[in-house]
Amino acid sequence: MNITFTGASGFLGSRLVPKLNAAGHQLHVLGRKPVQALAFSQWDAACEPPAESLADADAILHLAGEPVAQRWTPEVKRRLYTSRVDGTRHLVHALSTLSRRPRVLVSASAMGIYGSRGDEVLTEESSPGDGFLADLTVAWEREAALAESLGIRVVQIRLGVVLGADGGALAKMLPAFRAGMAGRLGSGRQWMSWVHLDDVVALFVFALDNSSARGVLNATAPNPVRNAEFTKALASALHRPALIPVPALALRLLFGEMSDVILASARVLPKATERSGFQFRYPDLPAALGGLFPSTARPRSTS
Repeated sequence: MNITFTGASGFLGSRLVPKLNAAGHQLHVLGRKPVQALAFSQWDAACEPPAESLADADAILHLAGEPVAQRWTPEVKRRLYTSRVDGTRHLVHALSTLSRRPRVLVSASAMGIYGSRGDEVLTEESSPGDGFLADLTVAWEREAALAESLGIRVVQIRLGVVLGADGGALAKMLPAFRAGMAGRLGSGRQWMSWVHLDDVVALFVFALDNSSARGVLNATAPNPVRNAEFTKALASALHRPALIPVPALALRLLFGEMSDVILASARVLPKATERSGFQFRYPDLPAALGGLFPSTARPRSTS
């Protein structure tokens, strides 16, 4: 397939590029800077993408977006909205002008749409929650869904906490854990809906290749855990103690409003994802962490 790809230089995008190249797809990167030796068109989310970047596309892979994990100043909130909502609106409008449209649009989304819901079990059919990130994600998904009216199959993948050893949320946690200076966040009772990076990459490829995949799919492992359990499992995988809890007040002082996302409880299950036929390689946390940190696994006893 000819795939036009936004967000190809990010944490997830940079893992998808070699996977798609190896499968024989032709990639056209759309964004601020070139990626490797791939075809490239300059694009800023505040305007429509150039026509030549979409003209021959069989599929659109849309991952572009300002990082959420930062203090939400008014300027950062503006960039979060522009990069996701305005960018998606401009992309879909550009698709509407094409005489030959792509078959599928696979767009990133976020489990932040559910807000903080305590112990409530959340699936793709659950209603949106409250808060800035939930409202932002609702608007973001609404713009992407408009491509359905153009005859394009749309898949929106709501990302959980993506676990990769060299990027994303886990990379920010590792220094403290490796130093033995980590612990649960707040009460530790909040649910964390995590997913292994390899499963996320596989799900995006699955969504591109399978016509049965459409609508919203949760990219979260089938077995979410509470933060205290996650903390214990990660410390165990690294053979380090995790005895120093981080108070909620400290997180609020450090991150401001964004700390609500860190402390949110979202027990998200991938019901529609599994119904579509996708199978998670890492459904359980210990196996996922073992896959990420095999060199830290304890040797088996020979006795």
